[in-house]
Amino acid sequence: MEEFHKVRRLPPYVFEQVNRLKASARAGGADIIDLGMGNPDLPTPKAIVDKLCEVVQDPRTHRYSSSKGIPGLRRAQAAYYARRFGVKLNPDTQIVATLGSKEGFANMAQAITAPGDVVLCPNPTYPIHAFGFLMTGGVIRSISVEPDETFFPPLERAVRHSIPKPLALILNYPSNPTAHVASLDFYKDVIAFAKKHDIIVLSDLAYSEIYFDGPPPPSVLEVPGAMDIAVEFTSMSKTFSMPGWRMGFAVGNERLISALTRVKSYLDYGAFTPIQVAATHALNGDGSDIAEVRSVYKRRRDVLVESFGKAGFEVPPPAATMFAWAKIPEKFRAMGSLEFSKLLVEKADIAVAPGIGFGEQGDDYVRIALVENEHRIRQAARNLKRFLSTADDTMHNVISLNAHR
Repeated sequence: MEEFHKVRRLPPYVFEQVNRLKASARAGGADIIDLGMGNPDLPTPKAIVDKLCEVVQDPRTHRYSSSKGIPGLRRAQAAYYARRFGVKLNPDTQIVATLGSKEGFANMAQAITAPGDVVLCPNPTYPIHAFGFLMTGGVIRSISVEPDETFFPPLERAVRHSIPKPLALILNYPSNPTAHVASLDFYKDVIAFAKKHDIIVLSDLAYSEIYFDGPPPPSVLEVPGAMDIAVEFTSMSKTFSMPGWRMGFAVGNERLISALTRVKSYLDYGAFTPIQVAATHALNGDGSDIAEVRSVYKRRRDVLVESFGKAGFEVPPPAATMFAWAKIPEKFRAMGSLEFSKLLVEKADIAVAPGIGFGEQGDDYVRIALVENEHRIRQAARNLKRFLSTADDTMHNVISLNAHR
């Protein structure tokens, strides 16, 4: 049967191929070390869980909640932005709670995009950044992901040669999957460019608190005048180890937040009220939970970089996020990232995310998630070393190791 129009616009979900292979290997008894999906393994802090358990005892909280987010939650998010970024937000007009940043991005696309609208999107990037707009009939024009002087000349060309003029520019720093971190000076240049060309800026700041080297990542809303054209998306999934709770925010320009709020009002009643109250409690905390999460990921990062390097797989140390973005070893690069990822499951009992799933510019890379403990990461490195040391003898009938795409 013919696929529906919106489904036809979506490519095959490449991560599913690795997931199927992983499930099959586990069913056969293999101990697969899963460094693929960015699904935090750390428990949600006890104080947040306790607050949920306390509030859920009140039957009044079992009723429909507020799609926009309860007032206390929006005030807590405003207070967080004031403390962390020095950004003043009106909780009534400049903040809406979302069911994670992914839902917020997708519904913002629904709210602002007309068929044929052009959106400037980094490549590689987190899939919803592009496909949220593709599903609404938008057109994606790929741009660089490097937050430096090389970012702007291609951006200028993209604006000059796009018909119609681009509607929006997507930013994602710290970046998933590349772990690039942007500076405030970079954001200043972006806002100046976007204002010059009358372009909306949508910034995904989901990894603002998972940083290791250098100063804390800034918010684009710290730039004077950014509030005129920008909305930023944050998530509690990684910051507070709350991925399954589905709690995030969109903050910024009142017109854009109003549009998102209106669309959401037709689609959902918001998160379960006890979850919103527990999230409020988390945001109003002293920050110690965030610091502990950050330190755990930093230790894992250091173990990954050291142990994988000794195994023969060079992994550049990410400055932020819970991911490493690593170039496929030269002898396997001709396979492409999907086949190499499948090979690691079959030959080394390791699951990673193929870079092609984040855009064609990612096909020479794999994303490695820091979602296993240090012992398991070292075990993965031992598996990897064993595979790489025997690959020349065992892989000749699978792929020509001297082949080039």
